[in-house]
Amino acid sequence: QVQLVESGGGLVQVGGSLRLSCAASGRTFSINAIGWYRQAPGKQRELVATISSGGNTNYADSVKDRFTISRDNARNTMYLQMNSLKPEDTAVYYCNQKTTIGTYWGQGIQVTVSS
Repeated sequence: QVQLVESGGGLVQVGGSLRLSCAASGRTFSINAIGWYRQAPGKQRELVATISSGGNTNYADSVKDRFTISRDNARNTMYLQMNSLKPEDTAVYYCNQKTTIGTYWGQGIQVTVSS
């Protein structure tokens, strides 16, 4: 069983920055792909960024050059550094971990960008 807990969300002004963290339980964190997704009101959940066990990253076009995903395997933690935030980045952000026995989600954390 894997548990994922997000932190670091909140309210920020346009152009500001936030860093989200996702702390994971379990002993297989380092070998699993992990990522961030988000869901805005009235919209489907969408991919934000992923990072493989080897450190390869993938970003949605809408966040490229503004967001950076990273992982610290020693701490079982993933991060999402969000810069130059826009109102359209407002959403609930979820961390995600894919394992050989299933896919796990955090409870989500709100990010609100005010204009």
